[in-house]
Amino acid sequence: MRLWRGGRLATLAGDSGWGLIDDGALLVEDGRLRWVGASAELPAEAAGAEVVELDGALVTPGLVDCHTHLVYGGSRAHEFEQRLLGASYADIAKAGGGIRSTVAATRAASEAELLASAGKRAAALLREGVTTLEVKSGYGLDAATEARMLRVARRLGDLGVDVRTTYLAAHALPPEFTDADAYIDAVCRWLPELYGQGLVDAVDAFCEHIAFSPAQVSRVFDAARQLGLPVKLHAEQLSDQGGSQLAAGYQALSCDHLEYLSPAGVAALARAGTVAVLLPGAFYALRETQLPPIAALREAGVPLALATDHNPGTSPTLSPLLMLNMACVLFRLTPEEALRGLTVNGARALGLVDRGRLRAGQRADFCIWDCAHPRELAACFGHNPLKERVWRGKRQQEQQGQA
Repeated sequence: MRLWRGGRLATLAGDSGWGLIDDGALLVEDGRLRWVGASAELPAEAAGAEVVELDGALVTPGLVDCHTHLVYGGSRAHEFEQRLLGASYADIAKAGGGIRSTVAATRAASEAELLASAGKRAAALLREGVTTLEVKSGYGLDAATEARMLRVARRLGDLGVDVRTTYLAAHALPPEFTDADAYIDAVCRWLPELYGQGLVDAVDAFCEHIAFSPAQVSRVFDAARQLGLPVKLHAEQLSDQGGSQLAAGYQALSCDHLEYLSPAGVAALARAGTVAVLLPGAFYALRETQLPPIAALREAGVPLALATDHNPGTSPTLSPLLMLNMACVLFRLTPEEALRGLTVNGARALGLVDRGRLRAGQRADFCIWDCAHPRELAACFGHNPLKERVWRGKRQQEQQGQA
């Protein structure tokens, strides 16, 4: 048993407010929070625990990055220049760039090469406090490469982070297919085998005019439902395709992007309890002007999550802390909403209820920061105040010793 004491805890334990406890303490046993509260009220069972002094540092739940594309080959920095010269995301995709260019590079990369590059990216996220990480496939678009990507994603857990894998073969039409419906047949055919290998935790798709229609996405979701897998959706990023209503009908864990979400879509997410995942990195990198309907989502009570959306083309960031700031500046979230988006609501977007808050019974995943107040995490950018990351009750150096 280990006791962390003498810190300022931002527990996020309720449905609103920071849940601050000054001179707080956390008692950890077997990777879980056994007790959380004021140091002056420690239970008798803490008497024999190993003590770690927090010296007034801020403690928050560990960060949950619920939407990433960490595993891929190649670079798309040239597309950054193309967009600055006036090309749109859709223009680049139609010319064979975008996702398709990353598919070619990913197919050409070995499993070892993919693991080496993805491991560096994951390590950067961990250095800013991430304790749970989602990783999507979708840059293989054939059975062998999708499997390779998902195996690599699983192996990232050796770094000392929980990894949730998402099957995103319905990401784009690969060059060897001219018929999107035929490709969706293949996507549905590959899924049971990958699931049987223990490689898939959820299923995602890209519902957009440059990707797949709601009818095609529905076929993928039906295949997921037959296996008992939860679904997520890239929805309403570039146009309103009604994807959010479709996903809500399948009780989707989350819909992500949502710049063009309609009032009907907001209502559907609210009814289904689906999380809205906001991705300010992509909004910023693409210089979008259409804001997600934040006020309507708030009013409807839709949980707001936040993620890096790390990918090589449209959100090449590895800074969850920067996403806190961007969410506040670009989307006008409050600092509390932003932090909840990267903790408790990020966990909800992955179907996880055992993390994201500091309270008894939760996973002992937390971050220790050189800050006086949690709002500082969102207010400042370009620096990293993380002092220590604790995952499953293990300190950073202990995690490194295991990796």
